[in-house]
Amino acid sequence: MCGIAGFVSSQTDFDLSAALRTMATVIAHRGPDDEGFFETATQLGKHRVGLAHRRLSIIDMSTGHQPLGNEDGSIQIVFNGEIYNFQALRAELEAKGHRFATHSDTEAIVHAYEEWGDDCVTRFRGMFAFAIWDAPRQRLFLARDRFGKKPLFMMESGDSLLFASEIKSLLAFPGTSASVDTTAVWNYLAYRYVPAPATLFSGIRKLMPGSVAVWEKGSVTESCYYQPSDRLPLQEATSLDDPVGAFLEKLDEAVAIRMISDVPFGAFLSGGIDSSAIVGLMSRHSSTPVKTFSVGFSESAYSELGYAKTIADQFKTDHRELTVSQDHLMEHLSALVRFRDAPVAEPSDIPIYLLAKEARKTVKMVLTGEGSDEFLGGYPKHVFERYVSAYQRVPGSIRHGLIEPLIGALPYRFRRAKTAFVNLGLERFDERMPRWFGALSTRERDALAAVRLPAKTVDGVQFDTPSDNSSLRRILYFDQTSWLPDNLLERGDRMTMAASLEARMPFMDHELAAFVSGLPDEYRVRGGTSKWILREAMKRLLPAEILERPKMGFRVPVNEWFRGGMRDYLYDHLTGSDSHTANYYNRSALLGLLKEHIEGRQNHEKVLWTLLSLEVWHRCYFQE
Repeated sequence: MCGIAGFVSSQTDFDLSAALRTMATVIAHRGPDDEGFFETATQLGKHRVGLAHRRLSIIDMSTGHQPLGNEDGSIQIVFNGEIYNFQALRAELEAKGHRFATHSDTEAIVHAYEEWGDDCVTRFRGMFAFAIWDAPRQRLFLARDRFGKKPLFMMESGDSLLFASEIKSLLAFPGTSASVDTTAVWNYLAYRYVPAPATLFSGIRKLMPGSVAVWEKGSVTESCYYQPSDRLPLQEATSLDDPVGAFLEKLDEAVAIRMISDVPFGAFLSGGIDSSAIVGLMSRHSSTPVKTFSVGFSESAYSELGYAKTIADQFKTDHRELTVSQDHLMEHLSALVRFRDAPVAEPSDIPIYLLAKEARKTVKMVLTGEGSDEFLGGYPKHVFERYVSAYQRVPGSIRHGLIEPLIGALPYRFRRAKTAFVNLGLERFDERMPRWFGALSTRERDALAAVRLPAKTVDGVQFDTPSDNSSLRRILYFDQTSWLPDNLLERGDRMTMAASLEARMPFMDHELAAFVSGLPDEYRVRGGTSKWILREAMKRLLPAEILERPKMGFRVPVNEWFRGGMRDYLYDHLTGSDSHTANYYNRSALLGLLKEHIEGRQNHEKVLWTLLSLEVWHRCYFQE
């Protein structure tokens, strides 16, 4: 796990070597163990090429320095991530005559590119973002893994291209400047994150998951090499005598290959079924106690520390706990916005960062349960969405004029029912999807915004699924192409790398995902039971109190904190004289949201957190 940056630039107004080193320095937290640089010029001398690398050493501690080249140095790479099948790839490539000088997975990418060209990405099992300078072909090749576990940002200016693991590297390049993309702001208010490929910064975009980009002769082209299997209807179900057993075997293997490491490692343990399953399977493959790390809150209704301890005791892990308060949130929010280069979409970013810092004291890598919900159908919305057709057959006058107002007036303890009825009433798929976890509908944004921000309809890959697909597969495809890469994985990468800690996610193994997608829907959601196949498989490993407990989610008690110790902090940022974003909103509408929340009449924690985090982002990047 590392940080990469670089350019192909025709700029002559400043020292490009110094610029390359600055781009690397600002992401030193991603790789505190080593740094490396490669510089050259194109054959005609019009462009300079620079590759920079910051290393967090996990595999091949002694010879894994980057940039790394092929035998004659004509191919050079900087790489962020892990290739779990690199040993098999190495054996295959050696049989074809390639000579290896290191024991690193990075070198397998170099020779795979030599052998198979751009198609090499289809052979990698892992998480990755990398850049290759191909001197013989005079081209820069960029690639990102299938699900977007590793980030890669791009910025074009004329015939030049900048790229980096984090936006701050691009902004460190001389001549670049930060400006707000107001279209992205409008979409952020709906999603609570900015859907790819956009970012909140004008001119800076994400390379899409499962995509490659090529700079050649002054122009950039992008293409997609992978789409999740859930995009299309199930053609023919996988025929197996024991699908549950086969699933467990594949998950176990996904865990085992992610335990390959030359440094100490452990696991994040929440006490939910996902992380508990990972820890249980890790214990099968470890001769020493697995190191586990859990975070909780003093508010008992939000803390899962007791459940985590149950698993830690069962598998005799080396367990550590951390408790987080509202003071931590106010203390670290600005710093984490800077680490993320974006608003902190989830309050849980803060406890994850603090947990990562705690874990980093004793390990350099952790396994997590991320991705299980988005591939196995773990959220209440995956159950509710199956009823959308039936509910929408009720006349709109009854749904919108009678049912939804009645449901909306219910107290907060009925929040799931309130969310379900409002969202099921949205006829358009592209509006309903972000609303399941989003902040504001189009109508609500119109009511809150002082002026209509220039906006475009988001019509990206997340909605590119046939209407005859099952409701479950459609919503899972949205999760896998939007909610997961643009929010949860972005959070996981930035918060762990801010602490110089690598995180690996067995549930997001693409071979495991393809297997699950080949099963009928009821193996994921059966009746009112989510993640059915995982629960069945874990009956062989986990106690009933973990398997049968309701899904809690990693919720932070900002609802209470906004009404208590964070009240003044919230009002100051959103309505104070120093607010950068107050002019975005209709003041009476904003004050109405605040008043309803503070008085406990409605819970607007998601919306208020979204607005607060956007304000903090403005203060970090546009403070005069």
